[in-house]
Amino acid sequence: MKKLSLFCLVLIAVFTSNAQDSVLYRTKIWVSGKDTLNYRVLYPEHYASSKKYPLVVFLHGAGERGNDNRSQLKHGGHLFANDTALAQFPAIVIFPQLPRDSTWARMKFEMDTVAKRVKFIFPFNGQPTVPEALVKGLLDSLRNERFVDRKRIYIGGLSMGGFGTFDMLALYPDYFAAAFPICGGGNTENAALFAKKLPLWIFHGDSDRVVSVEYSRAYYKRLKELKAKVKYTEYPGVGHNSWDNAFAEKDLLPWLFSRRKK
Repeated sequence: MKKLSLFCLVLIAVFTSNAQDSVLYRTKIWVSGKDTLNYRVLYPEHYASSKKYPLVVFLHGAGERGNDNRSQLKHGGHLFANDTALAQFPAIVIFPQLPRDSTWARMKFEMDTVAKRVKFIFPFNGQPTVPEALVKGLLDSLRNERFVDRKRIYIGGLSMGGFGTFDMLALYPDYFAAAFPICGGGNTENAALFAKKLPLWIFHGDSDRVVSVEYSRAYYKRLKELKAKVKYTEYPGVGHNSWDNAFAEKDLLPWLFSRRKK
């Protein structure tokens, strides 16, 4: 009974946290031509339009796609909306949502019969996907406002959003001040496009059966070869949900918000 009671308390805490996050993040829609992008936005507690704030965009994973404009907060929303983050790191935080059956970056899927897992291929032609273009348009609209610090625009994402993070860096290498892709990957040939432009902190679990850890290892290796400012944290025995470990890193937000473009 004690174990059951503890389990119930944990569930209540999780649901309460998610509900609070949904309240703090305002519901918005960005429209560009015939295309729309659902997104949620978090403003600082004591927001004042006369001040300049960092701008963060976080790209969710495949499981949070849809049109409810809520699911994208499931993983990562609380990272920026907890009391400590709100007090110490006031920022404008954007969580866009992908429609179902779409992706951030262009990807192809093949079955690796040897490893018995899906193999990802990342074709790159220098052109954004529709969701990526919508995110960039939204960021541009905010970047042009006086309350956004243009030298402190950051991007991160998990799983499919980790793929999207690497892709957005390749598409817009001069745009961001720092990036933190989690359990993602991408076309390492693009690394040279942004290696000298910004610092990265990459995360992955070595027991990930959905997105192989080899994708992050390969990107880290290539970035190191290019003399990039890159950190890599790999979690032994951790599967696909390495974002839980990454979000628990006490240095993640201090590291992120201390980065500034020259």
